[in-house]
Amino acid sequence: MRRPLLRALLAALTLLAGLVVSTPALSAAAPVRIMPLGDSITGGPGCWRALLWDRLQRTGFTNIDFVGTLPGGGCSVAHDGDNEGHGGFQATGIANQNQLPPWLAATRPDVVLMHLGTNDIWANTPATSILAAYGTLVDQMRAANPNMKIILAKIIPMEPAGCTWCPPGVAALNNAIPGWAAAKTTAQSPITVVDQFTGFDPVADTIGDGVHPDDSGFQKMSDRWYPALTAILGGGTPPADTTPPTVPSGLAVTVSCTLTVTLRWTASTDNVGVTGYDIYHASNGGTFTPAGTTTATSFSEPFNGLFQYQVRARDAAGNTSAFTAPVTAVPPPCPTSPPPDTQPPTTPGTPTATVTCGSVTLSWAASADNVAVTGYEIWRASGTTGGTFSSVGTSTTTSFTQTGVGGFRYQIRARDAAGNTSPFTSPITVMTPACPTPSPSGACTAVYSQAGDWPGAFQGQVTVTNTGGTATTGWTVTLTFPGGRQITQIWGGRTDGTTGPYTITNENYNGTLAPGASTTFGFLASGTAASPTLTCTRTPPA
Repeated sequence: MRRPLLRALLAALTLLAGLVVSTPALSAAAPVRIMPLGDSITGGPGCWRALLWDRLQRTGFTNIDFVGTLPGGGCSVAHDGDNEGHGGFQATGIANQNQLPPWLAATRPDVVLMHLGTNDIWANTPATSILAAYGTLVDQMRAANPNMKIILAKIIPMEPAGCTWCPPGVAALNNAIPGWAAAKTTAQSPITVVDQFTGFDPVADTIGDGVHPDDSGFQKMSDRWYPALTAILGGGTPPADTTPPTVPSGLAVTVSCTLTVTLRWTASTDNVGVTGYDIYHASNGGTFTPAGTTTATSFSEPFNGLFQYQVRARDAAGNTSAFTAPVTAVPPPCPTSPPPDTQPPTTPGTPTATVTCGSVTLSWAASADNVAVTGYEIWRASGTTGGTFSSVGTSTTTSFTQTGVGGFRYQIRARDAAGNTSPFTSPITVMTPACPTPSPSGACTAVYSQAGDWPGAFQGQVTVTNTGGTATTGWTVTLTFPGGRQITQIWGGRTDGTTGPYTITNENYNGTLAPGASTTFGFLASGTAASPTLTCTRTPPA
């Protein structure tokens, strides 16, 4: 009797074990695939992506995957670097050349972060044309994924040297984006607008060219993307931040002989990011009251007595650190008359050159002085090497224009009212081409201008003008650099060459030019900036 019962129990346990073994394990949800889409502000190196990735990971949004056909790199924070940040690309060019669909097919994003249009503005493209390109790109996104979530940026400010149309162009585009997005958004594929413009300083938050962000600019961009993206990832509010910043350290106070109190301290740290500092003061042992706030690590106010000061840090969630130990502002003994000024100004920023045919405009970052900078001296030497520098002019502003054709080197120094002069800047080499002369029968011209430069590379633009009496159906520009410089990217024109001289022909959309009409093509090139030699021919001949 016991053996049949035992066999029945064993059979039941075997069946139960089989059921347990055969039950499939639940798979984790697939990560959300996020494509950062843009130009060099996104991709080169585009460290806002690194800061955003790091913050998402630290705040619990770990089931994500940044996607793109380009690798990342060049940032100090470890991150998923995949992106679609293509240096020099324009929104209109990506749309007109159907470049986005293969990127979408290769990466299959669920969310697109799009900061695009800077190079279009640089090329003086109207906001209406850029918005039309946005529409094409959004349609292509939805064709690849009907549920695509799109986060579109009002682009950051841009103030490159010589681009007087850039600030109003950015304003026109950004002002039009909210209305365009409201008309284009759908419940299935919503478009969220993120304001990357407000609070971004094109001087303090860029690397000096008025366009490309530095570390502070990247931090501001990351902070603007974060709430919009986490609302999509979390379906609502991101995890609450309850961690306060650390206490500011090293608080010190000085009082100048002009009776200005200046506080300085070492920055606090925070698990998400410090957004500012609260400064409190108290007089004669009284109660501490607010004196002001700042986002910097210094603060100044007029001296109004023997005040004590203390500082605390705060973050975006409203968490505040403990206060520093108080310090007391005591004025120093000051001379009855100022001593002679023997302190020279600081060295101006390394100049940049905007070259047109027959002239060059130099621009540089201002010097500082203990009293005041009164002007700048511009010195020039002929040729790209050798020669003696001599003064060719002065300026009371941070720019200077000079005519002339050929190769020159320029350096600049600042001076103050006492005659003190700063060290010279490092020299820059400028090649100024002669202005082309149209043939009497009419043909076309090609004129070069430099759009920007940075260590090891530069960006140029060529304007092609039909100087004939009939319309063109196409054009060809022969471009030759001195010293073996090479084109690495080109837009608005085509070339099969890998070394100079380059033969560049029109795109399908810009070969037809009415008499007197113009078009442009741009490029990125390796090496130090230099002006190429250009020739232009048209089809049909004039």
